[in-house]
Amino acid sequence: QVQLVESGGGLVQSGGSLRLTCAAAGFTLDYYAIGWFRQAPGKEREAVSGIGYSDHSTYYADSVKGRFTISRDNAKNTVYLQMNSLQPEDTAVYYCAANTMRSSVAAAQAMTQHEYNYWGRGTQVTVSS
Repeated sequence: QVQLVESGGGLVQSGGSLRLTCAAAGFTLDYYAIGWFRQAPGKEREAVSGIGYSDHSTYYADSVKGRFTISRDNAKNTVYLQMNSLQPEDTAVYYCAANTMRSSVAAAQAMTQHEYNYWGRGTQVTVSS
């Protein structure tokens, strides 16, 4: 059974850090673009960051550039999202997802949500002020 499982969320004070982990089971993340998305209460889900496989491409939303870093460990079948300088507006449920149609996130449409066909259940990140 194909599964993506997020972990590492929690409650942190403003300015703090968290590292989210996305672990895959039942399939390999090799060759696929992997994205992190988030959904805050009352808001639509949005793309946060993505990482390619073939070209090591990365994507960051403007709101997280310079604060978040995405990385992948193909040997561990895992993708990470290091989140620093967290702010209350980063509070959301964070999801990882795999796009089996792409191996790069360089294209402008690479973070389009409907292209991502495997999703985790999410992990809650809460940043207090």
